[in-house]
Amino acid sequence: MQNNTNESTLVKTPQRGVSIIGEGEKYLEKYFKSIDNIEQHNFNKVLTALTENKLGEQHFSWVTGYGHDDIGRQKIDQIFAQVFNAESAVVRPQFVSGTHTISCVLFGCLRPGDELVSVAGEPYDTLHKVIGIHGEHKGSLKDFGVSYKEIPLKDNLNVDLDAIPNYVSANTKMVFIQRSKGYHWRKSLTIKEIEKIILKVKEINKNIICFVDNCFGEFTEEFEPTDVGADITCGSLIKNIGGGIVPAGGYIAGKKELVHLSAERLTAPGIGEKGGCMFDLSRVILQGLFFAPHVVAQILKGISLVSYFFKEKGYEVNPLPDEIKTDIVVAIKLKDKKLLESICKTVQANSPVNSHLTPVPCKLPGYEDEVIMAGGTFIEGSTIELSCDAPMREPYILYWQGGLNYLHTKHVLTKIVIASRTQ
Repeated sequence: MQNNTNESTLVKTPQRGVSIIGEGEKYLEKYFKSIDNIEQHNFNKVLTALTENKLGEQHFSWVTGYGHDDIGRQKIDQIFAQVFNAESAVVRPQFVSGTHTISCVLFGCLRPGDELVSVAGEPYDTLHKVIGIHGEHKGSLKDFGVSYKEIPLKDNLNVDLDAIPNYVSANTKMVFIQRSKGYHWRKSLTIKEIEKIILKVKEINKNIICFVDNCFGEFTEEFEPTDVGADITCGSLIKNIGGGIVPAGGYIAGKKELVHLSAERLTAPGIGEKGGCMFDLSRVILQGLFFAPHVVAQILKGISLVSYFFKEKGYEVNPLPDEIKTDIVVAIKLKDKKLLESICKTVQANSPVNSHLTPVPCKLPGYEDEVIMAGGTFIEGSTIELSCDAPMREPYILYWQGGLNYLHTKHVLTKIVIASRTQ
C-alpha cells in the first residue's frame, strides 16, 4: 500500500483530536461504571462455575491419541455449560474458527428437506458458502437439500419482528440469529432483542430450533442467549470467551441433544463429544475464561472511546459512544478509501506484533470482496486483540474490534491524531 494524503475532517484539526480523547473519557465516566457492573456480574458467574465444579490441577493434564478418559476435557464442558446456563457444552481446540462452529451446528442439526431462516438479514460473509446463498457451492446446506430464507432488515438497520410470521412457519426447522453486525451497517442484537425474537418464533412453533451465533458477544452483557431461551449458541475461543490467551478453538452450548448432534459433526457419529485430544490446552482455555470478563470490559470501554472520537470528528458510528454494546465491534462509516487505508496503516504500526508490516487489501477465503486487515496480534485472527478491518466496498466502513487493554486503544487513537499531522 502506498502512502496517501487525505484532506478529511479527521486530519484538519489534530490538536482538537487529542483534546477529544480526554473529553471522551470524561463524558463516558458514568457509562464506564455500568461496564464495571457487567464485568463484576460475569466474573462472579465464571468463578462460581469454576469453584462449584471443583476444578483442580489434575484437570490440566492431558492424554494423547483418541483422548479417551480426558477428565480435563469433561470438566471444561461442564464449566462452560454452567456459565451459559445450558444443559450441555462442547469446547474443543479442533474448531478452526467461529464459522466452523456455526457450520457444525447447522450441518449437525439440519437434515435434507429442512428449512433454515435467518431473521437478521444476510449472514456474515464467511457463511454464504456454508449455506449456499449465492451460486452453487458443493458441500453447502443447499447442496444437501436444506432450503433457506432470510428476513430483510427494517430500514436496513433493525430486525423486523413483525415480519417473522411471514417467513417462519410450522415447517421451519431452525431460525438463525446472528448477534453481531458482521460486515453490515446494522444494529448488533442485545439480549433483550434476542429474547423478543425467540418468543416470537416459539409462538409459531415451540419446536423450532433457535440458534444464536454468539461470536463477538460473550460477556458484553450480564446474560447470554441461552439465558433467554436460545436452544443452542456457539462462538470462537480466539474471540471474547478465550480472554486473549487461547490459541485456537471454539465452543457450542445449549440443549443436550443439539450439542451432541453438533459434536458428531465435528468428530463422527458414535464419537461426538466423547473423543478428541485437548493438546495441553485445558489450563489455557480455563484461564482464558477466567480472564475474559475483565478483558471484554476493557474492550467495551475502548470501543466506546473510539466511537466518541470519530463521532465528534463528524463520522457516523455504530454503536454510539454510550449506547449498549452487545459485541466488541464499532463500525465507522468513513466514505473514503484513502482514509480507511491510512487508519489501518496506523493501527498496524502500533500493534505489538508485525508493526513493521503494511496492511494491503487482498482476497481472503470466504469473503467476496477484497478485505484489508490491520492489527499485529499474538494469535492470528484473534479479534479480541486490537484490530481493524473492512471489506473494500463503498461506503468504506471501518470495523474497529477488540483491544486487550484500554490503554492500547487510547494509545492507537492518539497515534492516529499524530499521524494526521504528517499528511
